[in-house]
Amino acid sequence: MKKPFVIFYFLITYALAELFWWGILLLRAKPESLGMIAGELSVFLLILLVGAYHLHKSINKERHLHQRQKNFLLSVTHELKSPLASIKLFLQTIQKRDLNREQRINFIDKCLQDIERLDDLVENMLIASKIDNEMYSFPKEAFNFSLLVDSVVNRLQINKCDANQKTINAEIEPHIEILGDKFTLTSVVTNLIENAVKYSAPCETVDVKLFRKNNEVHLLVADHGIGIADSEKLHIFDKFYRVGNEDTRNTKGTGLGLFIVKQVLDKHEASINIRDNRPKGSVFEVVFG
Repeated sequence: MKKPFVIFYFLITYALAELFWWGILLLRAKPESLGMIAGELSVFLLILLVGAYHLHKSINKERHLHQRQKNFLLSVTHELKSPLASIKLFLQTIQKRDLNREQRINFIDKCLQDIERLDDLVENMLIASKIDNEMYSFPKEAFNFSLLVDSVVNRLQINKCDANQKTINAEIEPHIEILGDKFTLTSVVTNLIENAVKYSAPCETVDVKLFRKNNEVHLLVADHGIGIADSEKLHIFDKFYRVGNEDTRNTKGTGLGLFIVKQVLDKHEASINIRDNRPKGSVFEVVFG
């Protein structure tokens, strides 16, 4: 992607040189027209520089998008291969070894978890594609949002650290109903909670709260993870954008989750805000009016 910039700067340099050369020739031919030539030269120079600035900005934006798309393809390949390899290994073990019933059930449960992970990935890609191409109509209906959030929390709950410790600590006010598209809002809740778990240290608690306040429905997802720098908060809802440096990042992801969250919430006229958690981490707050 460096070649377009080399060509761009060469053309700008050439245009500026030509502009000044013609100015010198005009000044030599009509020295009495210095004021007019200087004025015209200033106008052309201003137009050229403004155009060059916007063109440079556009090329730079395309360059970053191209890099994000490249990273997205690499991430998707890894996200698909990892659970598939895991499922294959579990099934081969079940096939080749004489396991007892408890071991078989444990392996099958792990296979189902990997299948759910694949299902979430494919669903995110399909939703993002439909939103991008304006192919989704967001059909709205009244439904119990409390049950939806509770269902997602139970599906994503992890008890790998301690039998009595839940990774996701949920406080869900019952019987909260909203008008919206249940399918895409399920994706919103899933992406927010998965994101919080993903960027948290192992066994760190993620807090999920759903409540009513001043005739508004609030959904809070708070983690105690790495946090988000102020400079990145403006970009995290961009398509394919991922927090951190691409060369040193350890977390998995495609950069579609928060893009989908923002697009879906915009269609529901809901807002989402990010603030720093204390002492560390981030808090995502969704408000339905």
